[in-house]
Amino acid sequence: MTVLDRLQMELSNQQYFSDQQYQQFLLENGLLAADDFDKPTMYRQLLFTVLDVLEAISNDVDLMMSITTEFTTTSAAAKWLEKRIDQVKDKIASLPEDEEEYSCFSLMYTRDDRRGPRALPGLRSII
Repeated sequence: MTVLDRLQMELSNQQYFSDQQYQQFLLENGLLAADDFDKPTMYRQLLFTVLDVLEAISNDVDLMMSITTEFTTTSAAAKWLEKRIDQVKDKIASLPEDEEEYSCFSLMYTRDDRRGPRALPGLRSII
């Protein structure tokens, strides 16, 4: 199953956007639509993509209502979207973090900088 197929399955196969737009959402979350879906390594990014799609739909509830006919009012559709967004956020929060381990000390002395580590001003290198 491709990543795009898995995204559509997560969205109950509702075609809110075109496949090209779904591919852009996936790309923005570090996924390629044509790749084979691997749950252990891609599920978190997929859920972030689902969240992005749902938040985009929430900006235009009429779009959702034109596709999903089960809602009789805009407020019912908006409430459903809000509930679904909260569910996806809860699911993301329940997933275990990546393999990296953090401690309060390691974060004080690390820096996410592609230029490499730099010594703090006024400190000599121990190495």
